[in-house]
Amino acid sequence: MIYRSHDGTATTIGRPRLLPWSNLDGDPCYLVTDDTGTGRVSRLADDIEAVQLGMADDLLGHAVDLLGDGKATAPQLRYLAACLAEALHDVHRIARSRGARLAVPRGDEPSRAVPDGGPGT
Repeated sequence: MIYRSHDGTATTIGRPRLLPWSNLDGDPCYLVTDDTGTGRVSRLADDIEAVQLGMADDLLGHAVDLLGDGKATAPQLRYLAACLAEALHDVHRIARSRGARLAVPRGDEPSRAVPDGGPGT
């Protein structure tokens, strides 16, 4: 893929990676890097994704237990629903990020320049 660098020259780099966190305004953050995925921010993102997936898995276990408890109260179930929604948001972001980074066979994706204001500008 070709992007325009800050000085306007075209550079070839990997696709932007959706990171597992948002900026202060809640907008998605992207990392533009090479395709190795071995940089410091890439490794940090991998670690955070692993924590988020682990927490979602733990929460799912708690949800099964709480939903099986006939004495669960409405506030407990509302809190569970809020936690599950947050975990689902994280897992969905991870799935989108990883899906976007799947290898595309050569020739299937045309090179294109990102207009000013896009990633890498």
